[in-house]
Amino acid sequence: MLGKGEGQTVGFPAWVPRVAVHYLAHTVAGHSIRALARAHDCHPSTVLRQVRRLEQRRDDPLVDGALRALMPGSGTGDMIYQKELPKMPNQATAAHVTPMKDGLNQTRIDREALHVLRRLCEGGAVLAVARNMDTAVVVRETSDGQSLRTAVVEREIAQAMALKEWINCKDTEARIARYFITKQGREELRRLTAEDENRALGFRRADHDKRNASHAWDLREDLGGGSRYMVTESPLIGLSRRKDRDGSQFLSTEQVGAGERLRQDYELSHIRFHDDEDWQVSVNALHADLPPAAQAARARLIAALRDLGPGLADVLIQCCCMLEGLERAEKKLGWSSRSGKIVLRIALTRLIRHYDENHGQYQPLIG
Repeated sequence: MLGKGEGQTVGFPAWVPRVAVHYLAHTVAGHSIRALARAHDCHPSTVLRQVRRLEQRRDDPLVDGALRALMPGSGTGDMIYQKELPKMPNQATAAHVTPMKDGLNQTRIDREALHVLRRLCEGGAVLAVARNMDTAVVVRETSDGQSLRTAVVEREIAQAMALKEWINCKDTEARIARYFITKQGREELRRLTAEDENRALGFRRADHDKRNASHAWDLREDLGGGSRYMVTESPLIGLSRRKDRDGSQFLSTEQVGAGERLRQDYELSHIRFHDDEDWQVSVNALHADLPPAAQAARARLIAALRDLGPGLADVLIQCCCMLEGLERAEKKLGWSSRSGKIVLRIALTRLIRHYDENHGQYQPLIG
């Protein structure tokens, strides 16, 4: 306890870093540095450094927005001073968790951040945040100088990522703040990627045991061929830098944008394609309790693949969803060498038409 008779327990969401908890308890609730240090069994100088450092980060619009949303009485955006706040909750337990917003928890942050951090690892990618806008976007500059949108991020997710120091803004005074992935963000991406792969392996292991219980071959061999997502850029970005014989781009900006859109929907849909089964088996599998954004992405993905049909959908799954190069995709699909690039361009052109016919000139927004 921070003191006797200091009121009822007030909690923070479990995802909030302890640094932010100390900062709010000191600056908003008025607890002393020494009291916070005793409550969390650390030296007062540690808490003091945390408070000062976070105060310096208040110029960051995402950090400031996250802290204001966590303050008691948030909604007005005013600083509220409360003299009575009992011992700070243990961040490892959820006994006193009070959600900042419905549905915002560590699981949701990890799921969304995995998608966003992957895109920020691509060369030239930034997270652009305009003031007073509910969403942010990940954009990257193409070889011809155009900007390509690769992801849309809800503001509360971006705020949580900034508060956790997974992303950082170098110019906080700009009208549009540009965020880059940090070293801590890359470490978090490796952790999230490993967890995602372990989940996928677990699902495939269960499926393997169900279908092949009487066989004794090596499970690792049967589950091989999966794709890792720790890549610096997607295969489409690399292909877009190639030139045809006449000097034109191998893939146009519109074709790359359509393929990247398909990849966004794939990552958000919770569908996982496997090399050893038809893609229609994966899209027909039941996925209970999906959030609305995942359900919408799943519907868009299935509609696009079914519109293109076998063959065209297969090459897009390999190159856009599973991030396979053309040569490997040709081998998996049993196609002749150098035939995949022609089919890929046809498939991307058809995908552009699908988006135009179903969503108009502008592609659908995520969420």
